[in-house]
Amino acid sequence: MRIGTISDLHIDRPSDYTETEYAETLASLAEDQHLDVLLIAGDISNDYRKSYQFVQEMKRRINKEVLFIPGNHDYWNVDEKTTHEIHEFFMQQPECLMGHPYIINDEWAIVGNSGWYDYTFASSEYTTERLERRRFKGATWQDKVHVDWGMSDIEVSHKAALMAENDLQKVEDKKIILVTHVVTDPSFRVPMPHRIFNYFNAFIGTSDFQPLFQKYNIRYSLMGHVHFRGETEKDGIEFACVSLGYFREWRTKNIYREMSHALNVIEIS
Repeated sequence: MRIGTISDLHIDRPSDYTETEYAETLASLAEDQHLDVLLIAGDISNDYRKSYQFVQEMKRRINKEVLFIPGNHDYWNVDEKTTHEIHEFFMQQPECLMGHPYIINDEWAIVGNSGWYDYTFASSEYTTERLERRRFKGATWQDKVHVDWGMSDIEVSHKAALMAENDLQKVEDKKIILVTHVVTDPSFRVPMPHRIFNYFNAFIGTSDFQPLFQKYNIRYSLMGHVHFRGETEKDGIEFACVSLGYFREWRTKNIYREMSHALNVIEIS
């Protein structure tokens, strides 16, 4: 079985390509890579309805299993929906991995959770109080404007990790592919010192998942959110960031080439 994971499609951001062309290209790539399962690790769009419609469109186009988790952008408030209402919408969808681990076979399973950021990836020069402002040098972290969980980011991160552990317990007898939106390992934050990301790394990842790597047989941790790509191995766990990112950030203007570079493929026998 071949499992492909990609994140941060941002199909409604300014681009030379239409939303239809994003779907067509990803479907062609899935076919060329002979994927049996396509995982989308969040930030499909800035509209929960459009994001889910894209998942449905991909299922129609490739006629294979398509699973997803929402990213922070997918939670942005539209249509007068609250963050919790959007979360409940996603949780009710059969393709959403949160609450629904996907059993590959007797040996392997996929667990997915959006996760949330807990400020621990920022420089220690900033206090929690300063980071909670989510504003630095005139720039505002846009979740401050578009997302309202009714609790602190740190609390949201804790709750996300608890939800993930609940799903991990359901498949604790298996080898696990863990899919999150936010970064689970600090090696994927923006390198510091950095004049901006000493601060904004606070909103890139979480340390709350670290104990889970010790407790469960997680073999892969696939993530997005930060818009660069890369892989590393630690203690027998393969970590990979699979972000496509904004069109303006691409190395080339060729959508197929960029998606190919972002897509991570795992082959399970």
